[in-house]
Amino acid sequence: MEQFQPKNYLIEAILATIFCCQPFGIISIIYAAQVNSKFAEGNYEDAAKASKNAKNWMIAAIVSGLIVAISTVIFIVAIGGFTILEAGDF
Repeated sequence: MEQFQPKNYLIEAILATIFCCQPFGIISIIYAAQVNSKFAEGNYEDAAKASKNAKNWMIAAIVSGLIVAISTVIFIVAIGGFTILEAGDF
């Protein structure tokens, strides 16, 4: 039976590391880097697990990055609103 190599999510993990959340992205890169070597060794089950872990950590990096970005925008808007109210320029 022919085995198909699971997706390694390396590019997605690198982008998530750069743009979203470095700690989770680095973990995703580590797992993504293991997929090809484990598959080449014939360890198909571990390659699939590494692929799944890379995907999950990449999603965690993206979600946490979005949460931080949205929280930052809300904080900036709130501070701006309070400043306008204090100045009485409304």
